[in-house]
Amino acid sequence: MQSASIRVIVTGGTFDKHYDEIKGELTFRESHLPEILRRARVKVPVTVELNQLIDSLQMQDENRQSVLNACRNAEEGLIVITHGTDTMTTTASLLGSEGLPKTIVLTGAMIPYQVQDSDALFNFGAAFAAVQLLPQGVYIAMNGRIFSWEKVRKNRAIGVFEETEKA
Repeated sequence: MQSASIRVIVTGGTFDKHYDEIKGELTFRESHLPEILRRARVKVPVTVELNQLIDSLQMQDENRQSVLNACRNAEEGLIVITHGTDTMTTTASLLGSEGLPKTIVLTGAMIPYQVQDSDALFNFGAAFAAVQLLPQGVYIAMNGRIFSWEKVRKNRAIGVFEETEKA
């Protein structure tokens, strides 16, 4: 099932937010992934799948099921998912508990891609490399680290992901 091609599943989150000057708030219009892939000069075959564009705090069970179904149905065995950081671990747990025979890496950003000093490009690059090197399983790539789905949490007090004891 593993192939050289990588599927990127877009779900939204801070990663893909745009600043709306009229409303004065962060909203969604379209994914930044095509631009990111161009800027990063990615030469690996990539399929970008727009699954949804929502803040992860708005994700419900049906939204997570949509992500799971996209992973199940993907022909590729290597999958990167862009996701909001607030509930990324919840989605990773759902995917991890399914035991799909694929390598899946979730990533996101604390600062939107279009905002100066964003971590989006760095986190995406880490996830893109990790998905090609890791064995089958579900992982989170954030803050320059790779975490197994069952041993990670977002430390909201300091705004970083950190390893935990196995759940």
